[in-house]
Amino acid sequence: MSAPSATARVAPSASIAPSSSVPIAPSTMPPAPPSARAISLADALGYARIHQPALAAAKARIVAAQTAARIPDGQWAPQFGFTAQIYGATSNNSTASYLGDPAIDIPRIGGSASTYSWSASTFRPYVSTFVGFGVAQELYDFGRIAAQRVAMESFIDVERYRADADRLDVELAVRESFFAVQTSRSIIGAADAAFDRAKAHRDLAAAQVGAKMWAPIEVTRADAELTRADVSRIRAAGSLSIAESVLAAAIGSTDPGIDAAGEVPESGGLPSLDKAVADASGRDPVIKEALAMVSAQEAQTKAIGAELRPNLMLTGTLSARAGGAPASNGAQPGGYGLVPSVPNWDVGVVLSWPITDGVVDARKAASRAKEDSFRAEVDLRKAQQIAAIQKSYYAVEIAQASLPALQRALEAARLNYAQADARFKAGLGSAVEVADAETLLAESEIRLAMGRFELARARAIFGRMIAEGL
Repeated sequence: MSAPSATARVAPSASIAPSSSVPIAPSTMPPAPPSARAISLADALGYARIHQPALAAAKARIVAAQTAARIPDGQWAPQFGFTAQIYGATSNNSTASYLGDPAIDIPRIGGSASTYSWSASTFRPYVSTFVGFGVAQELYDFGRIAAQRVAMESFIDVERYRADADRLDVELAVRESFFAVQTSRSIIGAADAAFDRAKAHRDLAAAQVGAKMWAPIEVTRADAELTRADVSRIRAAGSLSIAESVLAAAIGSTDPGIDAAGEVPESGGLPSLDKAVADASGRDPVIKEALAMVSAQEAQTKAIGAELRPNLMLTGTLSARAGGAPASNGAQPGGYGLVPSVPNWDVGVVLSWPITDGVVDARKAASRAKEDSFRAEVDLRKAQQIAAIQKSYYAVEIAQASLPALQRALEAARLNYAQADARFKAGLGSAVEVADAETLLAESEIRLAMGRFELARARAIFGRMIAEGL
């Protein structure tokens, strides 16, 4: 059967010549965003290490932990205090003994006449004043302060490992967004090429239909394909703007968008899966952070237990006081107790030893329970790490294996398009045939670009899982 001639596309009647034979203008592209500053991947990573807020917050947490670790040493500094008091109270003195109660302030009464019955007591209040300046100095803590300092310092390591994990996460985000910008540019190239091909075919079809050489359906179909290609390039341009804004946010830039410049350096080959797991177990900051939490909680348990150790303090006070009540010798102080005119001083060494404390014992038991929970967390994170490494390893292998097939698919689509284009221009092929070839070619170009993105992304994720760069 012979191929149809070009005249076979002539409309059967001039009365059905469509108005669509007039070329339809493509939709207007949205205003292009301002040109984004372009940087290389190495520069993007370097910029992120300095300006990314997540890394700045990680550094601040380390500084906060270092500052908190100096709190226990403050107990070695001398403590100074001052008090000034004035109050009214009765002054019925006795030789009774009593204990100080932290819930009730019991003022010392001394020097006044002793009373031994309700009938001899008086409920007349007298004024008393007191002014004192005291100092206390730690002499020996029996290792309590050192234990507290070790417990606080252990959290510095926790924050450092957490900061390392944050840095790896930020670098992964930068790499992914950088690859996304490059892929978006490749897709724009494919979309623009598809639009140009569709426009050339639409113009040819419009000219042939206008010359009554082809049927009107050829130009209407070409117009539909041109419109679809136009929408695709508009969406591709929008995707690029989004990708550039994501890259700017990933590196911590205030620019509305950052463009990707230069070629991405080739990633190193994949190590064996066993070696990757072994290397990651020794350097992954997530595992190190979990182990550091165990050590920190162990130190916390020791610090709590050290609260029951003895404490030796040096104390001294310089004071002045006066009471308005008559003294036992009958003397009446001047000013009726309003003027603290009686001086005193004292220096002493105080040894205190809280031998047992149920609350401390309970806190210590709770801390040991936390140690066990953190040890279980280490085992969980190790299992999660192995699973994540295996998943990312196979993702890289799949992406690598897919690229040659995607490349062959593109070559086949180019050959198919060349044949369909030649047939269309010769009047032997239809608009449907060439439209299918155009779609297949554009999709093949986009799939190859996405395949390269998936490989670069999978390799970056694998690098994060095995903590490359630490």
